[in-house]
Amino acid sequence: MRKSKFILFLAISLPLFYSCGDSFLDKPAQGALSDAQLANRAGLDAVLTGAYAALDGARQDNQNFSGSNAWEAAPDNWVYGSVAGGDAHKGSDGSDQPAIDAIARYLVDPSNGYLNSKWRTLYEGITRANSVLVLVKLAKDITEDEAKSFEGQARFLRGHYYFELRKMFKHVPWIDETTTDFNQPNTEEIWPKIEADFLFAYQNLPATHSQVGRVNKWAAGSYLAKTYLYEKKYNEAKPVFDDVIANGVTSNGLKYGLTDNYEDNFNPAVENNKESIFAIQQVANDGTNMIGNANNGGMLNFPYNSPFRCCGFYQPSQDLVNSFRTSATGLPFLDTYNTNAVKSDMGIKSDQAYTPDAGSLDPRLDWTVGRRGIPYLDWGLHPGASWVRDQSYSGPYAPKKNVYWQVTQDKYADQHTWAPGTAINILVIRYADVLLMAAEVEAQLGNLDQAQAYVNQVRARAANPASYVYQYKDNSAPLTGFSTTPAADYNVSQYPAGNFAANGQAYALKAIYFERKLELAMEGHRFFDLVRWGIAEATLDAYLAYESKITGDLKGGDFTAPQDEYYPIPQRQIDLQMVNGKSTLTQNDGYK
Repeated sequence: MRKSKFILFLAISLPLFYSCGDSFLDKPAQGALSDAQLANRAGLDAVLTGAYAALDGARQDNQNFSGSNAWEAAPDNWVYGSVAGGDAHKGSDGSDQPAIDAIARYLVDPSNGYLNSKWRTLYEGITRANSVLVLVKLAKDITEDEAKSFEGQARFLRGHYYFELRKMFKHVPWIDETTTDFNQPNTEEIWPKIEADFLFAYQNLPATHSQVGRVNKWAAGSYLAKTYLYEKKYNEAKPVFDDVIANGVTSNGLKYGLTDNYEDNFNPAVENNKESIFAIQQVANDGTNMIGNANNGGMLNFPYNSPFRCCGFYQPSQDLVNSFRTSATGLPFLDTYNTNAVKSDMGIKSDQAYTPDAGSLDPRLDWTVGRRGIPYLDWGLHPGASWVRDQSYSGPYAPKKNVYWQVTQDKYADQHTWAPGTAINILVIRYADVLLMAAEVEAQLGNLDQAQAYVNQVRARAANPASYVYQYKDNSAPLTGFSTTPAADYNVSQYPAGNFAANGQAYALKAIYFERKLELAMEGHRFFDLVRWGIAEATLDAYLAYESKITGDLKGGDFTAPQDEYYPIPQRQIDLQMVNGKSTLTQNDGYK
């Protein structure tokens, strides 16, 4: 949070980046330059590139900008959103990264180093965005439209970094390009300022860019509407969502829509598709011999003792797996999914016989979770326990959305360190997310038929056989391709006409909330959704009670609202903000 000199991350003579993951830190810093030296088109390009670079929080030494392990500030929020939200267990074993255990059991305290890493990394991004906003007022060689684009992109990025801080920590200090005293208190509500940043970007950014990694008008509109939703400003959110859904295009000019195949959202071979609204660009094998630009915040999250080498973290929960059970009519069990549990191989060794669950399932399960006997992309059938470090600690499952395909690993996997990197983009907002947020807004406003129509668009894609996982032609040779036989009994249907309206608003919202759990599983949203819906305590205490009977890692966990709805302000930051013996930062309630 200290004022920084402008550091040029890219030689000014270099061309613009293609995507914000492409080699922007592979050159040594050029030194501190004056405002006058940077206040021009080339300097602005370079400093803006630095603001984009902070999105993935990665340095080229496989750490984050706070100097800590990259996964502590991973931008996909796998720890803070998914593990804390009940999507997944920490994974591995109890001795590895124990700081995550405290987060998973809601026993975290202000001294937890993960929190300080996340805080510092996000403020690094804010500092860089603020640098652009200072320079754009000084530059004389740019047009008015160019100035609006530079300012709009910087304010979008700053809005994103502050949105992350606000949803995690609630009370955070606002530092902008005009701030001269950096010991700011955190007692002011910053939602209106986040709104203002996204609104400016929405009104001033172009619809398309020549570089796909840049944010556009429609990404800003999506984030503005999301901000309104978090504030429960449903009337303000609706027209913006309507505009995005009717008119939005990607930065590369594709009309927004759902991809034909669900799995295309997690395949770098078809990234930046029509569903991609705001994605943090990733690239493998960028010439740095490190994985700083290759999703290094997720480097731990591959099956243990497998072709991926490391490390057995981020194991989906049984609660999540059960959520994908469907009825005979293809609908989810909104309230009783855990009493219709999906069979697992818990406690069964890989050399012992096992037959996967034969019941009706949503196929999104098998693009989200690696489970025994089901194709694990093109790596072969998941073998079960031999790919799990300790089933008794974290269960029998493996993550899947973050995993690269065997057939394209030379291009999209990065093996330049002890754990893999990947070129899989980090999807902060995708079109299915927008449809479900819009459905929520419509339901809150009483427009239940429209809410159902949005949910049914998402379910129709899931029901499309093109999005099924299929058995291999030959289990011993998975690279020979897939058969036409589904890997499980997949059965998904849309909600019948008039279903939401007939059952009322509370039912409609429950169905929308559940659809978000299914569609966006393991994408870092769940904890923050539960908190803003006001159901975190009931949902997560039920999760702990159920899941702790299966694994040992959650025993002793207890979620208490409102304390555990937000993370504590890092103690290190409180200590650093001392003025006359008193910190300008106030700790969140319950953590003092």
